[in-house]
Amino acid sequence: MSAKVKLAITGVGAVCGAGLTIDEIWTALISGRTAVKEISSWNASHWPVRMAAEVTGVDNRTLVEDRKLHKMISKTDMFGLYAARVAIEQSGLLPYREGLAPEVATKFNDRTGVFAGSGGGNYHGNYDFFPVLTTAQGDLKKFGNEFSQVVNPMWLLRHLPNNVLCHVGIRHGFKGTNACVTNQCAGGVMALAEAAAAVRAGEADRAVAVGHDTPFEPETFFNFNILGLLANGAPRPFDRNRTGTVFGEGAAAVVFEKAEDAAARQAPVLGEFLGSGCVTEAMGVLEVRRDGDGLSRAIELALADAGISAAAVGMIAAHGNGTPASDASEARAIKRVFGQNVPPVTSFKWAYGHLIAASGVIDLVLALRALREGKVPGIATLQSPDPELLPFPVSAQPQSPRSDIALILCRGFGAMNIALLIRAPRA
Repeated sequence: MSAKVKLAITGVGAVCGAGLTIDEIWTALISGRTAVKEISSWNASHWPVRMAAEVTGVDNRTLVEDRKLHKMISKTDMFGLYAARVAIEQSGLLPYREGLAPEVATKFNDRTGVFAGSGGGNYHGNYDFFPVLTTAQGDLKKFGNEFSQVVNPMWLLRHLPNNVLCHVGIRHGFKGTNACVTNQCAGGVMALAEAAAAVRAGEADRAVAVGHDTPFEPETFFNFNILGLLANGAPRPFDRNRTGTVFGEGAAAVVFEKAEDAAARQAPVLGEFLGSGCVTEAMGVLEVRRDGDGLSRAIELALADAGISAAAVGMIAAHGNGTPASDASEARAIKRVFGQNVPPVTSFKWAYGHLIAASGVIDLVLALRALREGKVPGIATLQSPDPELLPFPVSAQPQSPRSDIALILCRGFGAMNIALLIRAPRA
């Protein structure tokens, strides 16, 4: 990325089990309240692991006003569209466009990009097939004859991985550069990094980036539990007794634009995107290096991209998923880069679970709020930091950032490691 283009953050939006607004989610973080509880969307009473952070008590019309669209998209899409709408509304892009001359507004639309990230690994898209597969009993001809009578005709449209991408563009008239990233836990932050790169490269003047996911289904719980990744309670990042993570659901979105454009239209600026780094450790689907090599290299790339030193970072929003191996290697990676001068470290998954493709984006949104508030939320579930990782500046109590810059870390399957850097002066 070119360091010459300054990127302003002018809008954010989020939804998760902890709330429908940034204010609600922030209040939950500061008060130490977790949204993790027993699953209600399906009967998990006899499952060995049955805890998650669901979004409950929300009508679909609150998420997406157009009732006709409800038949054509899935729950994860609704979350993504909601978060994107909130971010776009906060940015003030739409009323600004309304005041432009028609030919200028057309160029505005052509120069506005949309980037979306999703997990891409849910099983519920196959549920419509189960009845006919059962009755066909392996007879493909019978399956073909009965398929159209059993499977919802909207099946394909409902499960397109780029639904959020296309409907954000359709609804708001944004026709610029775009991309849809389906990369499990890394999908959202990779879409965000691509959006920033597109604006810096001159492909767009502004871009909306959104990550969304809903991993709540029996197959996903079963598989993650078999792999030993799930805990039966709120995650305890960096705690000596951590046992795993829990699923959350929701979405988060960010609006980027050239800082000079934001200033020209007198838009309130929430913060600045400084840089990113992304690498893989080439270890396998589930393995991570004990020494945190991949994550430390991602951090170093992000620092170089931002043109700042490690000492300039004021806080770290860690991936902190609560699994023994990931947390340990993440702590080692951080100390590998920062040495004995590690800034306050926190993780948010104890409050709203692991949102998979939305996790890194919502972490960035909350880190932005933390910088503006001058307060790093504590890890409320932290009881006894892992002695093997000490010294390591994690706490159950809020801490103060040492500067106006935050580092956000995200990890994914295939040993993916992504680091993002943002700046936000105290509001």
